[in-house]
Amino acid sequence: MPAATLPLSAAATLPDDAYAGALLARIWNPDAGGPSPAAVREDGVYDVSADFATAADLCEQPDPAAALAAADGRRVGSLEELLAGSAARPETADGLRFLAPVDLQPVKAAGVTFAVSMVERLIEERARGNPEAAAEIRTELGGVLGGDLRALEPGSAQAAEVKRLLVERGEWSQYLEVGIGPDAEIFTKALPLSSVGPCSRAGVLRESQWNNPEPEVGLVVSAAGTVVGATLANDINLRDYEGRSALLLPKAKDNNASCVLGPFVRLFDADFGLDDVRSSTVRLEVSGPEGYELSGESDLGEISRDPADLVRQLGDAHQYPDGVVLLLGTMFAPVSDRDVPGGGFTHRTGDVVRISAPRLGTLAHEIAYTQDCAPWTFGVRALLSDLVRRGLPV
Repeated sequence: MPAATLPLSAAATLPDDAYAGALLARIWNPDAGGPSPAAVREDGVYDVSADFATAADLCEQPDPAAALAAADGRRVGSLEELLAGSAARPETADGLRFLAPVDLQPVKAAGVTFAVSMVERLIEERARGNPEAAAEIRTELGGVLGGDLRALEPGSAQAAEVKRLLVERGEWSQYLEVGIGPDAEIFTKALPLSSVGPCSRAGVLRESQWNNPEPEVGLVVSAAGTVVGATLANDINLRDYEGRSALLLPKAKDNNASCVLGPFVRLFDADFGLDDVRSSTVRLEVSGPEGYELSGESDLGEISRDPADLVRQLGDAHQYPDGVVLLLGTMFAPVSDRDVPGGGFTHRTGDVVRISAPRLGTLAHEIAYTQDCAPWTFGVRALLSDLVRRGLPV
């Protein structure tokens, strides 16, 4: 990735209030020979693995933000040094760099949580994965659905009446069911330790002809179901695969290097909490190797399902003993043409993606074919072996 395209400076990566928050990262520490939770502070990045062997351990503390602040740690370098090491992309080498800021927590994702994205899923379904058919279907659906779906509360009596009318017209869809019905769509995006972090190469399948980024906020949730922090995410999606069949959702969503998290988890404290997430605006910028530019925003204030309700639905019938990350969805689905009229947007290899929010910082990465990204080889067994070797608690 060309260095000039990345936010390598601390100022371009940090939240607007810089180091004011409790910023949890994970790093590959060559001195330790493995991954470590880290505190990002004004005077540097500190390995805190002597206090907390994993990020999941820290997130299970009664007050994770206070626990991170109290950990002495060992300074490994400046934020700029870590960013430079990450941009060099030594994904399979033993270099100092940032990783995804969570480890043992699986990553779940909520889909169709915004009215705009719900319409785009309907378009994918009708287009059967063909991007050239999308524009015409988009116009047709506008006439069929009518009104402002953002005003509908999912699961409400009003939403049920809309469903009844659309069923009578033969216009009901599985995407409308999860968009305005009582039950949210929540699926597994990535297994523990499989997400990639800032400055990484993130993957789309070589075979995909219609795909896009999904800029989102991810909530970090403890085993008790308490939201302890938030991070930025790219829930990369293959629209042609999901459009062919909703049963291909795992193929559309869970591929090597297809989940990007970071650059940090901002832990909740007196100055940052769930209400700040609810009022967040997530910005997306894509810079293509041919000079193409795309930008857009996703306003969490327009989410159809409250983040707390999504967390509740996530844990109603399941337990997550190591905690969990929940991506909240996006209202941003790029529809502008990139290559040919009516062809819509799709990624090219070499695209640089930047996802930012004022209180969470900026997550930047490159797009590559998933088959060309560094393979995922460091799993749970490798982590346990590493912790034992280093004499850290498991």
